[in-house]
Amino acid sequence: PLLTNYGVSTTLAQFQDLERTASPREKLNWRWQQALYRAYYDAYVRARLIAETAAEEHAMVALRQARSANALTPQVLPALNAAEAELDRAYLHRADAAPDLRARVFELAEALFQSIHLQLSVDRYSAIGYDRGANLDTVDLSLNNRVWLKNGFLKIRALPTERERIAAVDELLNWTNPGPGGFYDDLGNPASQPHLLRDPGFESQTGFGSRAPDSGWRMSWFTHAEALGDTPLAMDYHDLDSTARYKLRVVYAGETPRVPIRLVANEQYEIHPFLRKEPEPKRLEFPIPQAATRGGELRLRWTRPTGLGGNGRGVQVAEVWLMLDNP
Repeated sequence: PLLTNYGVSTTLAQFQDLERTASPREKLNWRWQQALYRAYYDAYVRARLIAETAAEEHAMVALRQARSANALTPQVLPALNAAEAELDRAYLHRADAAPDLRARVFELAEALFQSIHLQLSVDRYSAIGYDRGANLDTVDLSLNNRVWLKNGFLKIRALPTERERIAAVDELLNWTNPGPGGFYDDLGNPASQPHLLRDPGFESQTGFGSRAPDSGWRMSWFTHAEALGDTPLAMDYHDLDSTARYKLRVVYAGETPRVPIRLVANEQYEIHPFLRKEPEPKRLEFPIPQAATRGGELRLRWTRPTGLGGNGRGVQVAEVWLMLDNP
């Protein structure tokens, strides 16, 4: 995970040492330029990620002030304004996180175009698209949930009553909270997928969709766990309350909306039949039969229709909540 990857700064320091001693001929070598470009690019993105992660945390602190609202002293709208200001301030000054690193990234992109006509930008170097390697065009994209949150703020402001606005704020604040006795997995984040099964026959990888946070998607939506081909994707839960009723909340994301997806529990209980994913992710909710969790364990298994072929990308799941039903 980039936020805690301290090796990025070490790598940059090593390349900067090499850069200072490189000969003019070596500096014109495109292989060297590519490695240097990556070192500076990673360091700049990490500096921005640290700053924008902090800004989102500050925004959440501001948003929590809305919970003190009541009918006599409305606080939701001021809290929204304060949270939005935190997010916008970080975005407008995103380059200030490391301006020297950003400038060097652009210099090296130009050097690579001059040396081997590497097209790292659509506008500058006539690349086909940013999703075809033109990563200079994505160097300033948001690295937090700014746009998703601002879209949520817009909807909250349009609600007619303070009670409804407070409930909507709570939903934003508690997005990843599965409640008492529940579990949450961000399947696109290797540090937050404790229930993802990696046994033989259930091999999965982290996949990346073609959308980005600036499009309004949550950060947790444009990465996902992905099975290849017809391989199932599975999650295992242990030590569940055998007397409780559970429900499942899930977000299907990724870049294969035409591929239907089916969910079965414990190899026998169909949670939902084949569904086609919608282009825009949304949370879906399904009851889990109590018989499926009576033994204190639960296996969820997602599949697609067999024999579809295609590009090899199969089942794609972004977020999963297993929650107590009416705790």
